[in-house]
Amino acid sequence: MRWPYIANVIGILLVFLGLSMVFTLVCSLIYADTSLVALIESMGVTIAAGLLLYFGSRRPTIDYISPREGIAIVALGWTVMGLFGALPFYLGDGLPHFTDAFFESVSGFTTTGSSVLTNIEGLSRSLLFWRSFIQWLGGMGIIVLSLAILPFLGVGGMQLFKAEVPSPVPDKLTPRLSDSAKILWYLYALISVAEVIFLLAGGMDFYDALCHTLTTMPTGGFSTKNTSMAHYDSAYLDYVVVVFMVIAGINFSLHYQMLRGRTLIFWRDSECRFFLGLCLVLSLVIAFNIHGTVYDSFGKAFQYASFQVVSIVTTTGFATADYETWPGLSQAIIFICMFIGASAGSTGGGMKCARVMVCFKYCYRELFVLVHPRSIVQVKLNAAVVPDSVLRSIMGFLALYMGLFVFSSLCLAALGMDMVSSFGAVAACIGNIGPGFGTVGPVDNFAHISAAGKWILIWCMLLGRLEIYTVIVLFVPEFWKK
Repeated sequence: MRWPYIANVIGILLVFLGLSMVFTLVCSLIYADTSLVALIESMGVTIAAGLLLYFGSRRPTIDYISPREGIAIVALGWTVMGLFGALPFYLGDGLPHFTDAFFESVSGFTTTGSSVLTNIEGLSRSLLFWRSFIQWLGGMGIIVLSLAILPFLGVGGMQLFKAEVPSPVPDKLTPRLSDSAKILWYLYALISVAEVIFLLAGGMDFYDALCHTLTTMPTGGFSTKNTSMAHYDSAYLDYVVVVFMVIAGINFSLHYQMLRGRTLIFWRDSECRFFLGLCLVLSLVIAFNIHGTVYDSFGKAFQYASFQVVSIVTTTGFATADYETWPGLSQAIIFICMFIGASAGSTGGGMKCARVMVCFKYCYRELFVLVHPRSIVQVKLNAAVVPDSVLRSIMGFLALYMGLFVFSSLCLAALGMDMVSSFGAVAACIGNIGPGFGTVGPVDNFAHISAAGKWILIWCMLLGRLEIYTVIVLFVPEFWKK
């Protein structure tokens, strides 16, 4: 493990983060709020720390980053981003306790959307913008963005890509990794601009349209309003956000292929069909369940059902209704949605549809082999055989995911939280969703949780965003041995 090289790369990331604060400074100047000094201090400290790491550990060239070094850079990089991203909240007028500031920052970078703010609209506009902007950065991954720059600095990036991209089988879009990173970010920015335009057309002002776009595309869910998207009470805005949450929940490589002329690529991809079908079917089931009991009109029932289902499945976390007041069937479906997640290669969290599909096919194969012991059955995804190594990885991931979910829930319960809130909070954080159940439901927040509980949930957010393995492997003794 070459620690100077790791420090060098993390220094580059910190410089990027510090420079990105300039957009928040501009926002503070435009609205003449009280956070300007705190933002300048945060920017200065972040850039200084980045330069110190970069020049203090500089080496002429780094020919190759090993898998272990790539994992360490990603895990430590996201943690460091969260620490320095918390400075504007801590030094400004937002969150005086560092644990709360760190929680909010990590929730932003990991695109979780869980918040400890009790009065969101009381925060300065620049801090609300920073809160949204860090979700946008975290959505596609600040480390993926850096892949377009690292080759010019003599830093190989493929191991970073494998550790960062949330997909069971990470693939490059082009032979050159830096070109793949650029394509991902061009698509990300292009779709973001489109959403801003559609939100403006629905009557949102530019500031709110921009902030909600910055948290829709990364499937983050931070809002500038205390009541989230329910504040606007607009069917048009609800459906615009639903469409863009669905777009963000689809594998971004499919968007790229569609723009290159493969118009049927969404239908031909089995995971995409599964994801879209799941959203539609579950939305209809809940709509029929709440029609007549919660909403008199089926149109209204479908509007609120589809918004909540898509928001939870894509792990965005926006809310337009309190689903805890819905019938038991609807609440159970929402809870299950918290584990499924969006497509692999999207900005969403959760287990990912591809893993769920492979798990179902694997279980079916085992049942089939029991009936036909001499048969040879392959698990396939998109007509391609899933290698045994990937199968083992996926099954191990799912086992770890559920094991860590149960363990973390028990830890919160040991701190005094009730069972529903414990399971709801951990499901929301490890799935990078935002709202949970119980005292952390869609109309509540995480402010009342103890400091120890918040650190447990910070751990869960990092686990979910970095796909479990990247974090857990750091605690395996063999990882540190030569």
